[in-house]
Amino acid sequence: MTGLVRRHTGAVVRGLALGGLAVAAAVSFALHLAVFVPGFAFGLVILLPHPLVAARRLPNLARRLAGRWSGVEIAAPYRPRPQPPRPGPDGLYERDRQLYRRPWFPAQVDRIDWVLGDTATWRDLRWTFLEPVVGGPLALLPAVLIAGGGWLGYAGVTGVGGAGWWAVLPGLLAAATGIAVAPALLSAHGRWTRLLLRPVEPTLTPARRWILLRLLVLARMLALLGLTLLVVPVAVLSALAVVLSYGLGIVVVMPPVIEHFRPLTNLRRRLTRWSGVDVPEPYRPRPSLRRRPDGLYQVDKSLYETPRMAGYIQRMNWLTRDPASWRDILWQLLDPVVGGALLVVPLAAIGYGIWGLALPRFTVLTGLRVDDLGPWHGNVAGNGAIAVPVGLALAAAGLLAAPWLLRLHGRWTALLLGPTLRARLALRVQRLTQTRADATEVQAAELRRIERDLHDGAQARLVALGLTLGAAEQLVERDPAAARALLAEARDNAARALTELRDLVRGIHPPVLAERGLADAVRALAMDCPLPVEVTVDLPARPEAPVESAAYFAVSELITNAVRHAGAGRITVDIGHRGDDLRIVVTDDGHGGADPTRGTGLPGIERRLGTFDGVVTIDSPSGGPTTVVLELPCALSSPRTSTS
Repeated sequence: MTGLVRRHTGAVVRGLALGGLAVAAAVSFALHLAVFVPGFAFGLVILLPHPLVAARRLPNLARRLAGRWSGVEIAAPYRPRPQPPRPGPDGLYERDRQLYRRPWFPAQVDRIDWVLGDTATWRDLRWTFLEPVVGGPLALLPAVLIAGGGWLGYAGVTGVGGAGWWAVLPGLLAAATGIAVAPALLSAHGRWTRLLLRPVEPTLTPARRWILLRLLVLARMLALLGLTLLVVPVAVLSALAVVLSYGLGIVVVMPPVIEHFRPLTNLRRRLTRWSGVDVPEPYRPRPSLRRRPDGLYQVDKSLYETPRMAGYIQRMNWLTRDPASWRDILWQLLDPVVGGALLVVPLAAIGYGIWGLALPRFTVLTGLRVDDLGPWHGNVAGNGAIAVPVGLALAAAGLLAAPWLLRLHGRWTALLLGPTLRARLALRVQRLTQTRADATEVQAAELRRIERDLHDGAQARLVALGLTLGAAEQLVERDPAAARALLAEARDNAARALTELRDLVRGIHPPVLAERGLADAVRALAMDCPLPVEVTVDLPARPEAPVESAAYFAVSELITNAVRHAGAGRITVDIGHRGDDLRIVVTDDGHGGADPTRGTGLPGIERRLGTFDGVVTIDSPSGGPTTVVLELPCALSSPRTSTS
């Protein structure tokens, strides 16, 4: 009996504690709004991860209390924290094909993707909104019944408020009901918490997916609009720098303005991926300072004694003679007008349609009073009755037009910030020069490997074979049995040497690749792999031989990485042709975390495919799975010979 009373009274006390947790959730939701509004409205997305991670303590406390008090275990659903960025061989940090001198910015971008890309973050936010409305009242209901029943009993005994003895019995019943249902309501609160905060796999219906995509588009437009507002003071400073440099002759102010504002335009280029438009960086590479044999430094046709002055003049020429610098300034002056208009139109249509037409008229029709919406109120053609449908139609039109205007905004950005034909040719020459050097280095390393394998393997066995045959020749008459043993040993050495030569030839260019093509060569790799490998091929014809070879060895390296480093249990290889590109997708279910800077063979794959202008895309979050996409420009000209 004592245990039963303790259980019920303890449930009441725990309900009070959960009510306090609901109040804390309401405060947390208000703080979230205070962070999200400037974060998305003014483009200060970098401020969001830190308070969001700190706010995870509250839902984590709710999960722990649900396990202890309600017996409902809830696992933490968060993604693992990203690994800190590591420098490459050149000491620079790579992020989204951009190089940075310090790890701070790549680490912050990884942190933003980690927090905002985790669905558990948004489930936490939903919990902070709904817990004060549903969970808190559910947990506090027993205490409310007990308090209300006690007040009725007290009023019935003392006659407060005109109550008589008839109020004592309902009061006792209410208090007894509160004590009786307290454990059940505590358990219901635990299940409610699990419903909101448990780890779930995202399952989206088409309608829900459509709505979420439109909301994502609006959020991106708000972020881009905030960045556009940030461009306004930058444009003023750029115009002032042009006036001072070329109007008043104070050229010293121009280079730092151009160079220090380039990160802003590079950020806009990266964000155009939200619009489905890829805008590469168009800037010319920074030239190196040239020193003559006489010790002077040459910049164009001028000579300088000190590297400081020569470096400054060269830096000025590099920045001011680059057409991309002036296109950046032109974009800074025009984007607040043109780009801002493309972003404002759908947002204004939605805002004015709902808040300016539909909502004020709806409040009038329903008799509600919304005084602060008075300045927004407007009628359509003098008839307020159609304000609601017109406002909703205007909001719907803005929502439907948002993706199209976002893509148009991306094309507008690419028009001004994308590389010109001349810049593309310069970037092409730079890439070909780099890939040619990489190809030469890879070829030289391959030749050194072949020479080492021949010297340490087949050559040594052939030398031993010659010595063994010489010894057998001397013993053939004196000791035939020993001679036969030496001949048997020589035969074994010859077989081993032949096997090593075959393996070496297969490593240079597998015969199955030359005879049967890429599809059957990859299937042969799958058969030799200790893990189950599923190979899917959809090629109408064979690619060119050099492309086949590069793709084959890249797939071989990726399968080896999955076996040795990823701890995978299954690998899939999908080979197809999309447009003018050979596209290969290699996926494994390992622990993920693949990083090209950790020496897992990925840089070698990038160099090998870079010779053919190939692109390697790696998606390997911590915890897996790992997906590597290889894309090589090629033409399918050879007839199909695969057995598929």
